[in-house]
Amino acid sequence: MEVKTSLLDNMIGVGDMVLLEPLSEDSFIDNLRKRFDHNEIYTYIGSVVISINPYRSLPIYTPDKVEEYRNRNFYELSPHIYALADEAYRSLRDQDKDQCILITGESGAGKTEASKLVMSYVAAVCGKGQEVNKVKEQLLQSNPVLEAFGNAKTVRNDNSSRFGKYMDIEFDFKGDPLGGVISNYLLEKSRVVKQPRGERNFHVFYQLLSGASDDTLKKLKLERDFSKYNYLSLDSAAVNGLDDAANFRTVRNAMQIVGFMEDEMQSVLELVAAVLKLGNIEFKPESRCNGTDESRVKDKNDLKEMCELLGIEQSVLERAFSYRTVEAKMEKVSTTLNVSQAYYARDALAKNLYSRLFSWLVTRINESIKAQAKTRHKVMGVLDIYGFEIFEDNSFEQFIINYCNEKLQQIFIELTLREEQEEYVREGIEWTNIEYFNNAVICDLIENNQNGILAMLDEECLRPGTVTDETFLDKLNTVCAEHQHFESRLSKNSKFLTDHSLPHNCFRIQHYAGKVLYRVEGFMDKNNDLLYRDLSQAMYKANHSLIKQLFPEGNPAKVNLKRPPTAGFQFRASVGTFSFLMMLQTFPADSSSCGGIQSPRQKSLPHFHRLFWSVIKRVPGLMETEGERAGYAFRQTYEPCLERYKMLCKRTWPHWRGPAREGVEVLMTDLQVPPEEFSYGRSKIFIRNPRTLFFLEERRKQCLEDLATLIQKIYRGWKCRTHFLLLKQSQITVSAWYRRYAQQKKYKRIKSATTLVQSYTRGWQARKLLRELKYQKRCKEAVTTISAYWHGTQARRELRQLKQEARNKHAVSVIWAGWQGTKVRREYRKFFRANAGKKIYDFVIQRIVTPSLHVPIDRSWPSRPHLFLDDAHTELRRIFHLWRVSYPTQPVYEEKLEASEIFKDKKALYPSSVSQPFKGDYLEITKNPKYQKLNNVVEEKVLMADVVNKINRANGKGTARIFLLTKKNVVLADQKTGQVKASVPLPDLTSVSVSTQSDGFFALKLKEGTASAVKGDFLLSSEHLIEIITKLHRAGTTAADVEQLNIDISDEFLVQFKQDKVCVKFIQGAPKNGSGVSCKRKNNRLLEVSVPTTAATS
Repeated sequence: MEVKTSLLDNMIGVGDMVLLEPLSEDSFIDNLRKRFDHNEIYTYIGSVVISINPYRSLPIYTPDKVEEYRNRNFYELSPHIYALADEAYRSLRDQDKDQCILITGESGAGKTEASKLVMSYVAAVCGKGQEVNKVKEQLLQSNPVLEAFGNAKTVRNDNSSRFGKYMDIEFDFKGDPLGGVISNYLLEKSRVVKQPRGERNFHVFYQLLSGASDDTLKKLKLERDFSKYNYLSLDSAAVNGLDDAANFRTVRNAMQIVGFMEDEMQSVLELVAAVLKLGNIEFKPESRCNGTDESRVKDKNDLKEMCELLGIEQSVLERAFSYRTVEAKMEKVSTTLNVSQAYYARDALAKNLYSRLFSWLVTRINESIKAQAKTRHKVMGVLDIYGFEIFEDNSFEQFIINYCNEKLQQIFIELTLREEQEEYVREGIEWTNIEYFNNAVICDLIENNQNGILAMLDEECLRPGTVTDETFLDKLNTVCAEHQHFESRLSKNSKFLTDHSLPHNCFRIQHYAGKVLYRVEGFMDKNNDLLYRDLSQAMYKANHSLIKQLFPEGNPAKVNLKRPPTAGFQFRASVGTFSFLMMLQTFPADSSSCGGIQSPRQKSLPHFHRLFWSVIKRVPGLMETEGERAGYAFRQTYEPCLERYKMLCKRTWPHWRGPAREGVEVLMTDLQVPPEEFSYGRSKIFIRNPRTLFFLEERRKQCLEDLATLIQKIYRGWKCRTHFLLLKQSQITVSAWYRRYAQQKKYKRIKSATTLVQSYTRGWQARKLLRELKYQKRCKEAVTTISAYWHGTQARRELRQLKQEARNKHAVSVIWAGWQGTKVRREYRKFFRANAGKKIYDFVIQRIVTPSLHVPIDRSWPSRPHLFLDDAHTELRRIFHLWRVSYPTQPVYEEKLEASEIFKDKKALYPSSVSQPFKGDYLEITKNPKYQKLNNVVEEKVLMADVVNKINRANGKGTARIFLLTKKNVVLADQKTGQVKASVPLPDLTSVSVSTQSDGFFALKLKEGTASAVKGDFLLSSEHLIEIITKLHRAGTTAADVEQLNIDISDEFLVQFKQDKVCVKFIQGAPKNGSGVSCKRKNNRLLEVSVPTTAATS
């Protein structure tokens, strides 16, 4: 029998708080402390997981743990975040239900690590394959990029996320990832210009200065010393356990994997450097003649270097820091900025530049990781958002974050109770409504369109006249004085007048997690977040590739006089349209899994204390345990319940033959469990009190001990019998083997004696036979010798006669041949002088000139037929090689010479083309009837006709095309039908790009704006690359109306495909599956051509 593990087996404390009895503040914290002391950092509350950050590594995230939790029920093993991730993934894959995992908690709670664990688990358990692995790697590598630009060191966490992130991971019907979409919320951009004591700016600044090479820093005009930059805090620049240099290399590698091009990465680093330079710009006051103060840049060196990085005119940006232009209808008013206003403008520009760069990074990552397929996708959402924050000094950021958590709490409670109620309805269980605190009144206090705090803050920001933080607080005191969750010392409510814990410049809101005191200082400025239009327009004038994308409002042609929305308005709108909120409100409650992650406040080992109770209450849904406890504390389907407890009843043990529900009813009746302690649903049994469940577990534990004793008894008896039978069998085996050995030894002795007698007898018989055979052989040899001597004598006599007759015949033949030769020479002398010249010429043309005319390096010459022609042979060879220089094939040599000037020592394919003649018309287009239609279309003389491959951008594969080159046009036609696909006039060609490798790829680049360039450039591949490029270059040189064609030889070049530019990159590698050069699409903007090192193109 297989014994399955369960949440209740070997349980330390209570693994699910729903089963905690009694439930109180003390028992809740004591249970968490008991589990934490045994390294059990995860605890369930229904479908919610509580995680206590241990601030040290634990061996609970190994590949073995992944396999242990794979395809297991949620409550089958001890609590773990892998169980939550597996439950969500299996619901998405098997039940076709979209999922959402919510991760929240205070700073330092481990939210970022939890989201990484969820993504790594899903990546480990989903399918495999080249494309799937590529998608998984891109999704995982997006984290280091976002952490570098969006995380920072705080007093509570060395890697604190300073933005909210929601990632949609899209899957196909098999459960394999197809891509993803990332949404970011509320980047803490104020950290760019100012950090609290003991904290750092965003990681990327320190990583760039620590990990970039000296050449890179020189190009970016930066130095490694952190103290050179005003925006970087020095008291915590170095963090123990963080290697900024190594992290910089990791981020660069991650950006390449995600799909960033080299020029894009360089542009991003230039903007980061520009932010550092911007912080070093300082201003000095200068009085004008009219008595007003004006700001001027104190040291223009940093301003100059920043302008050089961004491609901005220094005077334009300097004026934007000194003047502000206000437009109202048709009027423009220019006012000077004092020093404080100039510093505000500088910091606003720095914050906007960095925040917009971060948003562009998220958009660029989404372009690379988005799903390519157009079919319907399954979605798993992972939300990593701020938890509730209560600091000693709470400002606008904490107000916005706590507002977001109020909305989360409202929806979470509603869905938790709704899920519980719907399950009771499905199972036919009676349900009693539970009264719970609805925090909608707090949300209304903050977001009401008329009297909400955010609405009044926006109204105060837009109001003309003197507007300060104090006027905003006065307005709150007037409008919200009677609200039960609003407290202020200066409000009309008299009960707070003597509350000395409430300062005059603060107000307090009673949130669901407790009261929070907010200081109004800075609320107006942070909500305004105003960037002067002069600075936006100055940024738009930059020549940098990214700046114009980041500041579209700076376009003078699209001037918008409408005031930009405030930060509070933007965040309220984003909260209202959160994709995860829409998912939770739209989909059924059981289709989303939520995890709440929380830890104590110290970065050292946690200490449990009573203040921890108030921390626990800040996580949405943790205190909704009472809501679940008001119904039934435990529920389970009939089959697992019967399988677990069937040994408690003799009628159900060991096998129950009927329906599972009837077996459970028999079991509960036999155990005499009171009927009011449980109820039967349609598919589950519901247990009301945890004591009943613990009673069943105790009985099961006792029964298992009895069964273990029985199994041990049976096992020991079986082991003793087995040992006895083994000894008996061993004795029989040993006896059999000994008897066999004795008989074999006796048999070998008899066999040896018999063999010896037989050998002596056979030897005597053999020697006797040998003597007789030797005598017969000697007699035969004597007869043969006598006969041979006689036949030899007869043969020599006959040979002498034959030789004499042959000598006589040869003398007659020699005399006759001499006479005939004399007669022939007399007749031949008459005609030799007349016909000798013509015969020599025909011999030279047919035997020498014709074979070697087209091979310029061929120095071969036939050997002389007779020795007396030695002088004539040498003279004819010299005359022929002098005459061949003026032969009509001289243009061939000129083409070869031009090819040498273009490609020699530049392209690896050139040496193999030297010995090959340039044929030109490889298709014999004028003679082949197959191309008669194409020959009629082309009017000019065809200089080059060959079959090439047109490379497809989508998959890197080639399509065969006929390539025709005339004096005026380049024509591409279909190989099968001969239909013209494209005709490009030579003046429309600007350049040709080829690689330095031994491949046949080349790109024809067209002039922008011409009719030929509508579909973009052509990327082709040919076996006669050298000849095609040479003839193209000669055609462009000889034509009067054509500019000289540029030949670009590089291993990486850009090709324009319609509206997009694609980089074609050539790399060397070993041939795969016996193939040669291969082209493969890596992403939307990269084609990679793999050229084998041993490749040889004809």
